[in-house]
Amino acid sequence: MSKHNIMISIVGTVGLPACYGGFETLVENLVEEDCNKDITVYCSSKSYDKKISMYKGAQLVYIPLKANGPQSIIYDIASLLHALFKQPDVVLILGVSGCIFLPLFRLLSKSKVVTNIDGLEWRRDKWAKWPKRFLKFSEKLAVKHSDVVISDNQAIADYVQDQYGVKSTVIAYGGDHAVSKEMTSSDDGFALALCRIEPENNVEMILQAFSQTDNPLKFIGNWNSSEFGRSMKSKFSVFNNIDIIDPIYDIDKLSVLRSSCSFYVHGHSAGGTNPSLVEMMHFGKTIFCFDCNYNRASTEDKAEFFADADVLVELIKLQDTIDNGQSMLEIAQRRYTWDIVRKQYFDVMQSS
Repeated sequence: MSKHNIMISIVGTVGLPACYGGFETLVENLVEEDCNKDITVYCSSKSYDKKISMYKGAQLVYIPLKANGPQSIIYDIASLLHALFKQPDVVLILGVSGCIFLPLFRLLSKSKVVTNIDGLEWRRDKWAKWPKRFLKFSEKLAVKHSDVVISDNQAIADYVQDQYGVKSTVIAYGGDHAVSKEMTSSDDGFALALCRIEPENNVEMILQAFSQTDNPLKFIGNWNSSEFGRSMKSKFSVFNNIDIIDPIYDIDKLSVLRSSCSFYVHGHSAGGTNPSLVEMMHFGKTIFCFDCNYNRASTEDKAEFFADADVLVELIKLQDTIDNGQSMLEIAQRRYTWDIVRKQYFDVMQSS
């Protein structure tokens, strides 16, 4: 397939400009003014008051549905239906929500299908029994009917191989966009945590550990978006050393906090390579991670790991004697830059 003038349609994100999460940031960094690709990105009209037709050289097509929640299935299917009429060289599908439609799409389209199956979405605690079954079935269809399956973490690639007998391509995320060039690293004596406030991110475990110490913690998240978040905020904001902070979307403001913390605590237990982790690795700070195969793969086993609040308390007490920051930075610069990730994606999409 020619490396120039290739037509690519991207399905499965909220859209551009990036305003939501990891997949949106990925697409933001795949699209460039001078990339010599004809790229179409499907966007949710529900998420954009101002609807522009072009962004950084990419054509934007708006679908009048929400890109997340139950509507995401129909949203992705509608995007794929539109792609049938465009007949691009490559369709890049991010996530498996709409892959129930993929067998029919393959019958009607000659496009090469590249699918990032995300972080085994069906395993997440937030889903009830039937949504989990649907997502697992969609994952199976995605693996079976894609020309290339992308896993964002080696642990997910191992799962795809074991479960389906399919070899997937491992491509993670870049994190270097998170570093403001004006920032200088300092140590202001506080720990930092940042995540969506969900049980699977071990929010309560982290808060419980810090409530047993005097070490200051700044914990950023969407506390008011769920009953769980509100209960955690109410229970732990009474501790003088715990600062509960509402979401911060300004990358420069986040950069200030990341560059001035003493260490970072990452509690995610699901989802493959987590964007917030690889972003933090670029700051060269010591990182404590929840002990799971995803986090071990992302950090090449060189972070410090905790499986419960007691172990995390001990790590907090020993923080002055632990320094894995340079190892985290070396891994990030070797694996998690957007130049590297962009080349990996385009190499996969352009290969025969």
